[in-house]
Amino acid sequence: MDLALWIVAGLLAAVFGVAGLMKLTQRKETLAASGLAWTEDFSAATVKAIGGLEVLAAFGLILPATFGIAPVLVPLAAAGLVLVMIGAAVTHARRDEYPAIAVNAVLLLLAAFVAWGRFGPHAF
Repeated sequence: MDLALWIVAGLLAAVFGVAGLMKLTQRKETLAASGLAWTEDFSAATVKAIGGLEVLAAFGLILPATFGIAPVLVPLAAAGLVLVMIGAAVTHARRDEYPAIAVNAVLLLLAAFVAWGRFGPHAF
């Protein structure tokens, strides 16, 4: 189970690290044109803040446990991603973007799995 939690945490870190960096480095208009139409509903600062949260969560899923410094941050980062995915699903539902909600649901379940495992039976 520990290996499965590491694999899922690594996958989530990769996905959210890339997505967050993309939001931090590209302009809102570029993101909207590349398929992230939801960015039109938010200010540029909010999109950057979401990207920053995603990058911080990506680091939080891996680095604390890797270095043994405050490993409680791993399940907290995963729980934070659950909240981010709830917000994303609500945003996509308001925009009638139902295929995106399916992606949000999968990422939410993976993050919830890591949070459950690292808070509970397989804590560091």
